Amino acid sequence: MTTLTDDQRTRVSATSHPQYFYFYMALSCVAVAFLGFAPTYFVPMAAGKFPPVPVVHFHGLLFFAWTLYFAFQSWLAASGQVMRHRTIGMIGVSLATAMTISGFLVAVNAMQRSAAIGMTGEGIAFAIVPLSGVLFFAVVFTLAIAYVRRREIHKRLMLLASISLLDAAVARWFLTFLAPPGPPGPPPVPVTIPPAFVAYLLLVAAIVHDWRANGRPHPVYVYGGIALIAVKLLNWPISTTAAWHSLAGGIWRWRSSIVVPANAGTHNHRTSWLRAVYLPVFSNETPRRMGPCVRRDDERVVAAPNSPPSR
Repeated sequence: MTTLTDDQRTRVSATSHPQYFYFYMALSCVAVAFLGFAPTYFVPMAAGKFPPVPVVHFHGLLFFAWTLYFAFQSWLAASGQVMRHRTIGMIGVSLATAMTISGFLVAVNAMQRSAAIGMTGEGIAFAIVPLSGVLFFAVVFTLAIAYVRRREIHKRLMLLASISLLDAAVARWFLTFLAPPGPPGPPPVPVTIPPAFVAYLLLVAAIVHDWRANGRPHPVYVYGGIALIAVKLLNWPISTTAAWHSLAGGIWRWRSSIVVPANAGTHNHRTSWLRAVYLPVFSNETPRRMGPCVRRDDERVVAAPNSPPSR
């Protein structure tokens, strides 16, 4: 009886170790991501109402897989399985690389879709939101890999990188319950700030934990948090500058030779653009007929040569 009681106390003590705080934070990231995307992705997909668009599913798979991977890695580290944690670390490097590429392609896709409905400038301005977000994640993740031997810094950088991705998930709830219906088109960049600050409450929880455990917040949270907030706030003024429109417009024009359907992004005007930006080609209606193919030339839409006539 005494032995069983001692074993139970040992297990309770192990699972209440401070290292498990990061595992619980990782589970919180999983919950926010799943619940955030449930109204606009998981539930429609389960009901068979989400169109089978490969780019959307691939993008969603990568980013949600990251939250699961982060939770699993946090559990391995917290339970003392450090060698196994390091062994599968290369999976995280590959996953983060694929996420960065996917985030870039989604941002370019959004600019192309805005151009298709005659709102090129607005789409270029809003592109700073996903592009700056994926760039911040990539930079913080790279720093986490560089400090992999310094555990206290590494785990906090990984948590900061994961939290930086959650503003899109929180924005789904703003979209579902607070956003008024309106015509299609890129929303103003400032509307992305409130959802981001709600997601950053997880960072506040991590700072409070450090303060209680160590008497002060870790420099990663201080400087990383300042950088995260600065990036989000600076999105607004930078998105209006000629320099940004020149840079993002150059990226868009680089992709402008891609052949796309003439009615891409316009077949369902009832869908909010905010939903379309974060989940490209989001629609509950699949067009039965596609118009002639077009090639984008700067901000003009020009019929591609030898385009087959629509039926």
